[in-house]
Amino acid sequence: MEKINIFCFGFGQVAESFINKLIFEKRKFELTITSRQDTHQIKLNNLKINSYLFNNGEFDKKLSTNLLEANYILISIPPIEGKDIVLKNFKSYLTKIKKSKWITYLSATSVYGDHNGRWVNEKSITKPTSPNGKDRLNAENSWKELATKYNLPLQIFRLAGIYSNQFNILKRLQDRKIQIVDKKNHFFSRVHLEDIANILFASLTNFKSGETYNICDDLPASQKEVAAFGAKLLSLEEPKPITIDQLNSEMLKNFYRDSKKVDNKKIKKLFNYKFKYPTYKEGLNKIFNNSF
Repeated sequence: MEKINIFCFGFGQVAESFINKLIFEKRKFELTITSRQDTHQIKLNNLKINSYLFNNGEFDKKLSTNLLEANYILISIPPIEGKDIVLKNFKSYLTKIKKSKWITYLSATSVYGDHNGRWVNEKSITKPTSPNGKDRLNAENSWKELATKYNLPLQIFRLAGIYSNQFNILKRLQDRKIQIVDKKNHFFSRVHLEDIANILFASLTNFKSGETYNICDDLPASQKEVAAFGAKLLSLEEPKPITIDQLNSEMLKNFYRDSKKVDNKKIKKLFNYKFKYPTYKEGLNKIFNNSF
């Protein structure tokens, strides 16, 4: 199997999990990653990887050379102050790339906004209410415009709420760092980190340019339901619900203003993908049995 050249703008939990999946599958690759720190070397699964400085307007000049050589480009950096900083700093380089076969922009299901608990799919109206959702939608449109103009191979993944072995409701319940609003008809979707990595890996060989996909599990649910399930696993009392007005975090207030059930049929059909964790119950059970 040929060696692939990957460029990751940002190296948070999704990008790292994706690269770990490549290592697990024994795919040969060259890798460039960015971080806000000065250029340095990191170790991942016994591999030494160069991490290059990219902090908004400041970046290591080697990045532009490596970008032009990349076959697969993953963008996981969220908008900063309303701007997509990858396009802001690298647009001129992206218009010149010749070797890229796959560009994936990681967006979020917050672009849909509030649909009063109804189902949404990739054809649904996007009417974001939160600053994050509005910024994500603007970034999506900017990437689509660039891809259309320069014939770039772009796909967009709209990610639901991510949970993982490191970041999950079980830890927040144990640490008493969770606030639950019992709001009628409030639904949201989530996805296990491992499923995102698996789908990214599957898309390397099953890519269709110009597509947008929802990445979420099969069971939208309220935060109260998920917390109740987690508390039962941990043999803890369920957290007492509060009102939205009692929340201190504007981000959490935005979260509870939107209610929707996100449909994942498109990704399952086009990639012939079966979720490893089809609901939060399988995901939290696995985390509980392996981490607690």
